[in-house]
Amino acid sequence: MSLQAATPRLLLASASAARRTLLAAAGLRFGTRPAQVDEAALKQAARAEGLDPADAALLLADAKARQVARHDPEALVIGCDQLLVCDGRWFDKPADLADARAHLLALRGRSHTLVTAVLCRRGERLLWQTVARPRLTMRAFSDAFLETYLSLEAAHVTSTVGAYRLEGLGIHLFAAVEGEHAAILGLPLLGLLGFLREQGVLAG
Repeated sequence: MSLQAATPRLLLASASAARRTLLAAAGLRFGTRPAQVDEAALKQAARAEGLDPADAALLLADAKARQVARHDPEALVIGCDQLLVCDGRWFDKPADLADARAHLLALRGRSHTLVTAVLCRRGERLLWQTVARPRLTMRAFSDAFLETYLSLEAAHVTSTVGAYRLEGLGIHLFAAVEGEHAAILGLPLLGLLGFLREQGVLAG
């Protein structure tokens, strides 16, 4: 017995382990086909065009979904993207440990927003999209704590925007968290599940 219909097939256009875990925990059957897009170039173009972070995140999510849907037009493709914005600055994933340290120092004691986009595309049709905006406030942690954190999380800090995994040791960085937990991890799951129910993909 399953809550999910046999068709259409779901494809996640992302390599994110957190997103895979969220979908699997919700009982969804899906495949994974990470898209290969030049995110840096797309972000640069978005900034040059004056797009706000929400539109930029949707642009990136759609670029990923569109690429995957082009090769599998019968599948329902889920595209996602997340931007971290703090006082107007857009943060990318850290390039290395030194970059992660700089990011965390810039975010320390301040609030930031995780602009998190998800959309669904089937072939050439964009069927649905939404953007969540969880807000997180980092505590004013000590330099000593930061070095301990980086030594413990060294293998993970370059894999996430903001250099933290909220589902792991990253929770120790924060004083307050507002918003859907799944959206913070990179996938606004409640909205996605609602859309899938409306489409008859999931039981209502």
